[in-house]
Amino acid sequence: MPVIHTHVSVKTTKEQRDELKQVYGQAITALPGKSEGWLMCPFEDDMPIYRSGTDDTPAAYIEVNAYGTSPAPRRAWEEMTAQIMPALERVLGIPQDRVYIRYTATPDWGWNGMNF
Repeated sequence: MPVIHTHVSVKTTKEQRDELKQVYGQAITALPGKSEGWLMCPFEDDMPIYRSGTDDTPAAYIEVNAYGTSPAPRRAWEEMTAQIMPALERVLGIPQDRVYIRYTATPDWGWNGMNF
């Protein structure tokens, strides 16, 4: 039950979102037991994002949330960062030093009218 929520300051096209979704689908496999089959990818674009006091350069804030009772290994998060940041730079032109990624795992997750 992972979610990769993308907030970016630039406009995106469907093709760009599809390309990032493919990268995310591969990246999520770094987390033990996670796959693209359960991955949800909401995108919010063209939103003001200030980084270091300015919004004159494209920026992104990515939230990766995963269902789990124990934290994922740090190496898994590092692998995801190594895939997601270059993709944002390549696909959307967002410099890696203007990207934050927040990783969280939670034992509480609702789906299909119930909670796990």
